[in-house]
Amino acid sequence: MALNALNTAADGLQVTQAAIGIVSQNVANQGTPGYVRRTLTPVSQPGNSGVATGTVTRALDASALRQLRLETAGAAYTDLVSSVHAQIDALYGPPGSDSALDGITNAFAASLRTLASDPASAANRSAAVTAAGRLAGKVADAANGVQQLRSGLETQLSADVASASTLLSRIADLNLRIAAAGGGAGDSRAADLADQRDQAITDLAKYMDVQTSPAADGTVSVQTGSGVTLVDHGAAASLRFDGRGALGPSSRYGTDATARGVGTITAVTPSGARIDLLADQGIRSGAIAAAVSLRDDTLVQAQRQLDDLAAGLSRAMSDRQATGTPATGAAGSGFDIDLTGLQAGNAVTLGLRSAAGVNRNVILVPTGGNAPSPIDPALTDDPTALVVPFDISGGSSTYAGAIAAALGPGFTVSAVPSGAAGAVRILASGVALTSASASITVPTSPTDTRNGAPQIPLFVDSGHGGSVYTGSFEGGAHLTGLAQRLAVNGAIAADTSRLVASADGTQDADAARPSFLADALTRESRTFSAASGIGGVQAPTRASVQAFAQAVIAAQGAAASQASQLDEGQKIALSTAQGRFSETSGVTIDEELSRLIQLQSAYSANARVLTAARDVLDTLMRI
Repeated sequence: MALNALNTAADGLQVTQAAIGIVSQNVANQGTPGYVRRTLTPVSQPGNSGVATGTVTRALDASALRQLRLETAGAAYTDLVSSVHAQIDALYGPPGSDSALDGITNAFAASLRTLASDPASAANRSAAVTAAGRLAGKVADAANGVQQLRSGLETQLSADVASASTLLSRIADLNLRIAAAGGGAGDSRAADLADQRDQAITDLAKYMDVQTSPAADGTVSVQTGSGVTLVDHGAAASLRFDGRGALGPSSRYGTDATARGVGTITAVTPSGARIDLLADQGIRSGAIAAAVSLRDDTLVQAQRQLDDLAAGLSRAMSDRQATGTPATGAAGSGFDIDLTGLQAGNAVTLGLRSAAGVNRNVILVPTGGNAPSPIDPALTDDPTALVVPFDISGGSSTYAGAIAAALGPGFTVSAVPSGAAGAVRILASGVALTSASASITVPTSPTDTRNGAPQIPLFVDSGHGGSVYTGSFEGGAHLTGLAQRLAVNGAIAADTSRLVASADGTQDADAARPSFLADALTRESRTFSAASGIGGVQAPTRASVQAFAQAVIAAQGAAASQASQLDEGQKIALSTAQGRFSETSGVTIDEELSRLIQLQSAYSANARVLTAARDVLDTLMRI
């Protein structure tokens, strides 16, 4: 009996000492990232009343860990989105300030009004040209800033993808070591490996949304939130990013690698299979998903807003608005519209209504024979429109025939009887024509400033030989990147009297032209694309150029504010998830100290039993 008591006490001392060691380890790792609290579970010795040391168990709350990873990915996403939106907002300046985009637009409008009040003043003419140049420079600076942000995100994606790929390899390696150690349970070494692996997966969640599936051997498989397997037991996919370096306005994502202007993320499986994770939206959260969304959506839209503003500025100064007048004939009803002076890119928009009451626009795009076919509707004002190019290289006498050939059956197009050389009558049968309009560029060259019309090429496209911007698609869409290329016409800067030349060219101090330019900037409504996102993404919006500039800066400010609020909310959610995980799986010093006191009492009790048993044995030995 004494021997049994001695053995039991000795085993108790051993177990208690091991448990004290676990408590000490818990306390020492209280602030270690990823460390999960350990407990010791004693195991009965077979065949006697003693106990073995036992097994080390991690107090892991799997549900809390899943939530932590979900919120970690979400916080990384909103943090980057908020940061970039704040930088975009800063590019435009504080709304209403003298240095902001809207403030500089207002100053330009004011300079034209001042010039109209005293057109003979050389100082007023110079001030108007200076204000125009300052506005073009602000638009260009903002657009260049947008592309610098895109390039920065391209660089960040390269680094983030490399880090994520390294983590996948580490997770697979730890899986193998855990399996070799008995599945992650039993001793402290196996628990340490499991901690390291789980922390690596949580670190991976900062880059992408992940989910895990445990296996019986203690390993886990790792998939993206969309279900793409990245780690299977000891095998990991490698992630690769084919970055493009500095990006420009035309750098866009596409599934055709030969045409794609930005990098994509490819997962290469151990078997050699390749998966484009962006083509299938395989990554939906985390810093990588945020960077892709910002690079390919948010900043592309910001560039489009600035391109639309640049186009609006240029064409408000240089275009006349043509609106159809109702007409009827044997072939149906429609409109007469004067297209005299039509230039490549001066789109003609027809509003149609089907017999079922469905409305849709047809955009007729005049070309000189070098435009792409088909023309992407997203590059026009209305992405839902049917875009129909027609050749105008034959001159105004061929407009009617070219439009008729482009529209096809159901339409009759002819020259307007006794009308201008470029006036056409468009009639429809089977569908109703509800409107016809066009914006026609009057100046034919940068030096065409005394043409008998108030329109003037104040702004030019420096990237296309300093030509007048017309919305042309010749050789590609001239709209793309126009914000970076918009410049004040050098001919007008050299001879500011062109700003106040009379329509008949007889005087150089006429208030009519600067008054027209001011009204065109501040009062005349123009169509801006749905792709700009101003007023919605499904239909174009109409506003003056000044109002559009104000809407752009307001939209970016609102987006930055919303992104900041979402980030703050997500940080709270992450903090809550971290608190829950720490509460259920982390180390609490008070609890460990309380446990240590209990173990010390147990240790003392076992020591007393051991002492008593020894004394009994000593007494028996002396008998």
